[in-house]
Amino acid sequence: MTPDNSDGTVISWDELPEPISTYLAAHAGRDTGRALATFTTDAVVTDEGRDHRGRAEIEAWLQSSADSYSYTTEFTGASALDTASFDVVQHLEGDFPGGVADLHFRFTLDDNRIRRLVIEP
Repeated sequence: MTPDNSDGTVISWDELPEPISTYLAAHAGRDTGRALATFTTDAVVTDEGRDHRGRAEIEAWLQSSADSYSYTTEFTGASALDTASFDVVQHLEGDFPGGVADLHFRFTLDDNRIRRLVIEP
C-alpha cells in the first residue's frame, strides 16, 4: 500500500522531516522517551479512534502499545501534502488482532515537532 498522494508529492524515507523519521524509528524500537521527545507539549495522537492529548497521555499510549503487542513495521511509502503535513504508510505484522495491517501515519508538524498524528487504515 502506498500513500494517497493525489494531493501531495511522493517522498522517500530519507526525505522525511527529522521528527517523523526519529519518531518512527524510536516507536519501532520501543524507545518511548525518544519517541515522546518528537512531540509538542500539546500534541494530539489519534489511534484506534481515541485521542491522546498532551505528553502524559501520549507517553501512556506509547508505553501501552509497546507492552500490548509484538510486531514489526516496514516503511512502504510517504507523501508530503504541504510543508507541515505528511502521510507515511507503514506495513505492520504481529500478534495483534488480524496480524497484518497497512496503516497511514498522518503527521502535522509545528516548529520541528509533531503537533498532530492520526493513525488509521
